Amino acid sequence: MNIFNKKRKSTLPILSVDDKISQYIDNGRIPWSIGYQEHKDISITKAINDSSLKQNILSENLPENFGLGLDERIIEYPWIFSNLKNIEEKQILDAGSTFNFANILAQPIFKNNKLTIATYAPESPNFNDLGISYVYTDLRDTPFKDNMFDMVVSHSTIEHIDMDNSIYGYDIDHVGEEKKSYDYLLAVKEYVRILNSEGQLIITFPFGKFENHGFFQQFDSEMLEKINDILKEFGTFKLTFFQYKNNGWIFTSESDCKDVVSFNPHTGKGKAEDGAAHCRSICCINFTKK
Repeated sequence: MNIFNKKRKSTLPILSVDDKISQYIDNGRIPWSIGYQEHKDISITKAINDSSLKQNILSENLPENFGLGLDERIIEYPWIFSNLKNIEEKQILDAGSTFNFANILAQPIFKNNKLTIATYAPESPNFNDLGISYVYTDLRDTPFKDNMFDMVVSHSTIEHIDMDNSIYGYDIDHVGEEKKSYDYLLAVKEYVRILNSEGQLIITFPFGKFENHGFFQQFDSEMLEKINDILKEFGTFKLTFFQYKNNGWIFTSESDCKDVVSFNPHTGKGKAEDGAAHCRSICCINFTKK
């Protein structure tokens, strides 16, 4: 027997979720280190189930140190669920598959409504047993009928359109480095087309100084204005901005975000001493179709 071909047993201890989180906090909350993802998942679940937090978000009054050391998902999810209309027996589209998680799908809004998840390719896990429909499509040109959905949510998705999505396993053509792509506008037009009259559209994306990070682009005011030009023709909308500071996420303004840069955890670009885990500012749009 060749002893060098025998598999060695790992001598590393298997850490529990609590141990990983404790290690993450004890080591100074370093983004993407051991325990970061577990802490983030639990924090998101607590946030979206906190009714008082949702009221604070609607009144634009976040708790001090909210989301300390966590990326933008910690504010995007509770903002989305704070602003979604209370509907029943309606059609909801998740354009980008950011709802495809057990803790997210446990939200009450999904119990009495029909959810369709649109994404580019199959994912694991899926939740067909919950009656969820999965459609694999390009969001720039979907197969959905006009006015099909009562609610469309595009959560941190349009910044990836026409970008290098090979890290997600998608080998498709994309815009070159450092360039702006405006293909996201095709998706926005699709969202409006498939949205029913009086329907609600929610869009979130990184916002600040324009940056092409390869797998996503950060939008600037010029790119945002092009979205506004589309939406104002078909309904009304409100813009909300959040920014990550040294002590967590806060409400902010478009002008205060204009020079903000993102941290790319894959390349290290934009890393600073503020503890930001990814994007440092985001724009959230709440649109109602006429």
